[in-house]
Amino acid sequence: MGAEGELAALVAEARAAFAAAATLQELREVRARFLGRKGSVSTRLRAIGALPPGERALDVTLPGVAPARGALHPVTRVERDMAEFFAGLGFSVEEGPEVETEWHCFDALRIAADHPSRDSHDTFFVSGGHVLRTHTSPVQIRAMTGRTPPFRFIAPGRVFRVDFDATHSPFFHQIEGFMVDERVSFGDMKGVLYAFARHLMGPEVRLRFRAHFFPFTEPSAEFDFSWHGGWLEWGGCGMIHPGVLENCGIDATRWQGFAFGMTIDRTAMQRFGIPNIHRMFDGDVRVLEPLA
Repeated sequence: MGAEGELAALVAEARAAFAAAATLQELREVRARFLGRKGSVSTRLRAIGALPPGERALDVTLPGVAPARGALHPVTRVERDMAEFFAGLGFSVEEGPEVETEWHCFDALRIAADHPSRDSHDTFFVSGGHVLRTHTSPVQIRAMTGRTPPFRFIAPGRVFRVDFDATHSPFFHQIEGFMVDERVSFGDMKGVLYAFARHLMGPEVRLRFRAHFFPFTEPSAEFDFSWHGGWLEWGGCGMIHPGVLENCGIDATRWQGFAFGMTIDRTAMQRFGIPNIHRMFDGDVRVLEPLA
């Protein structure tokens, strides 16, 4: 058996031994057997110095090892796709800070001081009367204040909540959409959401609207999309409450609008077949490999 054959046999033997190790102690023994100071591999490596120079020189004509290709994160890909869709409908993109004032995050949105979402077990509070924003709705307040309708815009971004279990993460990504004009209806909003869902998930997707309560919209609804034979909660929506418009300096007797928001992460899970939200952000590169 030639040198290459001996090396191939040694590799096969090592793989079989490591695979057969059933305990940590057995694994240590196998490692010492092959990689220890007197191990099979170490002994062969020491023998390289005794080879003729021509047999131990580097062959620069051999092909190099190609670096791994990078890929955009699933959330980034979906967020960009969402923004492109709404750009086609004339929506602009608005941004806001992740560390927000309580006014923008709660008060201007008619979220009462005793509302459960303002408790420390739901919201991350920081010094100076600020919070890590719990939703992207504060962007709505910042974008509408000091502006005269009509306007339409989306607000994608990262949000934070004290929530960690099998289906929730303490930070995730949302996108919200707003449209204010003299004649805007709940039906207009549903049409936009149906078109949006079909763009993201295909023509067979179905939506389900359930009556709900939000302090900042009236009437309000939660909506789900069909997934794996069932329903997965996607977001909330409704007509912007007149009080919110007034808080932004907009005459609610003349203007009205709708607002909706959903998680980008769950949309990415649906599109790329990721079963657990925690796999999205725990550094597992296998999440990116199918996209490279």
